Amino acid sequence: MKYTLCFILTTVFVMLGCTRPTHFYPVQGPLSSQIPLPVLNGKFSAGVSSGNISVVMQDGETCKGRWTIVRPSQSAKGSASTSVQTGMSASWDAVYGSGYYVAHVLGARLYAQSVIPCAQGDSVTVEIYEPDGGGIGGTPQTIRGVAKDSKENIYKLAVD
Repeated sequence: MKYTLCFILTTVFVMLGCTRPTHFYPVQGPLSSQIPLPVLNGKFSAGVSSGNISVVMQDGETCKGRWTIVRPSQSAKGSASTSVQTGMSASWDAVYGSGYYVAHVLGARLYAQSVIPCAQGDSVTVEIYEPDGGGIGGTPQTIRGVAKDSKENIYKLAVD
């Protein structure tokens, strides 16, 4: 019992401090037509229900903020829906295909969002979710995400 508790606590502390490189691939907007395609680099820190996220824009501007889990709410008919206030459903569909947001993201148990401010006044809206329910901060290969900046660029996120 003592060893199990120690292992669990160690795992929790390690997960709280995990920072993973994140890449923002332009899919739509002015940056998506550039050759070669500019890939923006960022960092994503995993936590239990929130964490930090940052990205360095193409012009060198740094954007930093926190993401938080958005809990699904129950509608009057009992179906789960996610309280989305960022209007990013079209971005999910632009990155992953028509109908993806409704079929996979809407009502997801592990869904997070953030609007991160940039140093020079721009902003980036980020949404991520864990399709298999393993936990945001679980395996990076299963985390899916999209972002949209204030210059109308839409990005696919890849967490390493």
